[in-house]
Amino acid sequence: MDKYRESFDKFPAALPDAELTESVTRLIDEKFDENYTADVLKFLHGCIDLTSLTSIDTKESIWKLVESVNDFEGSRPDLPNVAAICTYPLFVETVKQALTADRVKIASVAGGFPSGQTFPEIKIAETGMAVMEGAEEIDTVLNLGYFFEENYEDLTAEIEEIKESCRSAQLKVILETGALASAENIRKASILAIYSNADFIKTSTGKGYPGATPEAVYTMCRVIREYKQLHDRTVGIKVSGGIRTAEEAVKYYIIVKEVLGEAWLTPEYFRIGASTLRDDILRKLGK
Repeated sequence: MDKYRESFDKFPAALPDAELTESVTRLIDEKFDENYTADVLKFLHGCIDLTSLTSIDTKESIWKLVESVNDFEGSRPDLPNVAAICTYPLFVETVKQALTADRVKIASVAGGFPSGQTFPEIKIAETGMAVMEGAEEIDTVLNLGYFFEENYEDLTAEIEEIKESCRSAQLKVILETGALASAENIRKASILAIYSNADFIKTSTGKGYPGATPEAVYTMCRVIREYKQLHDRTVGIKVSGGIRTAEEAVKYYIIVKEVLGEAWLTPEYFRIGASTLRDDILRKLGK
């Protein structure tokens, strides 16, 4: 446990809940009007991981989702296409076959999503199979059971093994911030995931627990910033779970911009996982 406590101690403590909410609310209120612009909405469109993770997904429905991305390509020269399409592993091959749009990544959940409550060997195998099918990015859930038991040894080893199974694909570790609940738990989970070689840390699965909150993202960004200062490695942030409107997306843009800085304002380091956000941004932008 000593090495984990030493790691935790390298980072500033989480803000108390009342202070955290006050700080985040004030930041968003002060910066919202100047950032709710067409240019920001266009940028955010290009940061979307367009997601379909339902029990009734079919090859046909996923193919249609991909075709909507293909059809958008070139239709709005002023607007970047989405960053990625994210599905269950079963549909990675379908996405790969259908996708013709340039620079749109193929992402897949893996590792017993959304609970992560399966054998480590299955998590590793599922990740490897998704990558073999064509996934360029893997979204996996941090083992919350291990976290709450303070079994950090097995938790970090599992993430490291999944990362190894990713090979050249990027790994996004989902913290499930709605289940972690407290800012201190979110801080610790962020640190554990980053030290286990996560390329991104992500808020939520959108399944069963509350999704992203500004307070959770603010806490995660503070850890990412401190880690960059300590180790000169840039870790990305993915916000997911309930982001449906352009206004909500802009709030998270403000937090990333103000806490992490301009260097993170690129799809390489900032993503929003959503299924309907794209449509709302397009409505707000108009023709």
